[in-house]
Amino acid sequence: MDSRKRENQFKEYEAGLNDLKKLFDERWNQSNSSCGNDYDVRLEDFERMRTLGIGAFGRVMLVKLHQDNTFYAMKILDKVKIVKLKQVENTHREKKILQCIRFPFVLYLDFCFKDNSYIYLVLPFINGGEMFIHLRHMGKFEENLARFYAAQVTMGLEYLHKCELIYRDLKPENILIDHTGYLRITDFGFTKHLSETWTLCGTPEYIAPEIILYKGYNKSVDWWSFGVLLYEMNAGYSPFYSQNPMKIYEKITAAKYKFPKTFSEDLKDLVKNLLQLDLTRRFGNLKGGALDIKKHKWLAKTDFMKIYQRGVTPPFVPNVTGPGDDKNFDRYDEDPLEVKNHNMCAEDFANF
Repeated sequence: MDSRKRENQFKEYEAGLNDLKKLFDERWNQSNSSCGNDYDVRLEDFERMRTLGIGAFGRVMLVKLHQDNTFYAMKILDKVKIVKLKQVENTHREKKILQCIRFPFVLYLDFCFKDNSYIYLVLPFINGGEMFIHLRHMGKFEENLARFYAAQVTMGLEYLHKCELIYRDLKPENILIDHTGYLRITDFGFTKHLSETWTLCGTPEYIAPEIILYKGYNKSVDWWSFGVLLYEMNAGYSPFYSQNPMKIYEKITAAKYKFPKTFSEDLKDLVKNLLQLDLTRRFGNLKGGALDIKKHKWLAKTDFMKIYQRGVTPPFVPNVTGPGDDKNFDRYDEDPLEVKNHNMCAEDFANF
């Protein structure tokens, strides 16, 4: 692709991104805070199949809607645990964000509801599994596959930042691969709006140094995490790995890491510009924004518009036999849902 055509594509894409930002703003300003007014479903409307993942507040289950036999991933959160861990505000925010975002490479909300004990966020079931699982099986990704994923993550973060959202939890466990081979960024529990206050959060190996050092920060933290992800996809391990969390933080704040011999010079250069301690030099955080990443030599031959339109044949497609195929997810012990006879934490979730 010649440079003029590429520049025109970037301009066309930017115009489309501005339109998506307007749609987000409309939903953000108009979104109803109550699930019940927007969605008319209950737990009894779903067949619960099995657990796909477990978190601090509950679990994610594969479910099937009786009405049309569509499969979904149902995030089931314990209201008491949310209150005890002081995550009520974050939970309300996560639901609102999922209601408002619409982009090819991020997950969104289909339904939500609540009962006496739990709140339920029902999302599309992305049955190809987590990037983490496939990275573990392959050891590392070939550069062409890592480049394909990197392009989508770049556009996903660019969209979220355009909507004034800071994601703050980028890692292979939070990236799902669909049955066609394209990805979706998921889990918005740590995502915040630019107008809000900031706290220490995230997964140790992916946290930006400015967060660890309690400095003011912005979207720059997501581009640091993207640099860690880019390294890990191509190496098979984190640049700051250690069994000791404090050692991890020491390595991060010193930007201390080594490149594998397999890394190309262009890949090394992009990672260096992302894992940059100086915020005035970190790619993604400069005047050019995400364009500095898109125009980098390592991504120079990438057709971002074609990927955005899902017109590129993915280098890897997960083994999936049907919409309810769950073999790409780990197995977990199953615990029954225990719905109390009285409404727990009613005030905290009155408007959920």
